[in-house]
Amino acid sequence: MHRVISCAIVFLFVAGVAFAQDNASGSTATCNFDEDKQLVVESQHVSINLKKGVATQIPFGKPWAPGGKPMTLFANTPVVVGAHSLGIGAYTMFVIPGARQWTLIVSKSTDMTGAYDEKNDVVRVAMDSGELPSPQADLAVAFEHVAPGQCNLRLDLDKYGHFAPFKLQ
Repeated sequence: MHRVISCAIVFLFVAGVAFAQDNASGSTATCNFDEDKQLVVESQHVSINLKKGVATQIPFGKPWAPGGKPMTLFANTPVVVGAHSLGIGAYTMFVIPGARQWTLIVSKSTDMTGAYDEKNDVVRVAMDSGELPSPQADLAVAFEHVAPGQCNLRLDLDKYGHFAPFKLQ
């Protein structure tokens, strides 16, 4: 019964946020571990000009909220990101981009203004990176189900894809 109530609360929160946002300006990525356990990430649309250097268009070395608003993470099941546990709930996410290496930040704050406060960090993990077959002008945010109980959050932009594993706890 507790699980059903938790799922319903997360669903209502996700639905409310999704309704409040303009769907044309963002996207949603979902990881279904099973029918009762799910992660949802919502993000804003971001495009870069591939003819200009990416470092001139996004803030390398600083926390970044793509599209001016942090990504949102909704978890209706406990997960592990890197070596850090995340409980059921809503979070915001930022990234610290670099030339090849990015860092994922999960914050306990649900402030959607884009303001970042390091005091709210619950997870800060280096993302693995790999070269894409062709450059991406639009930020692609997706989950890849790579193993039982594991989805990788993937962020592709310019020449590189960056990913962080989310595992069932």
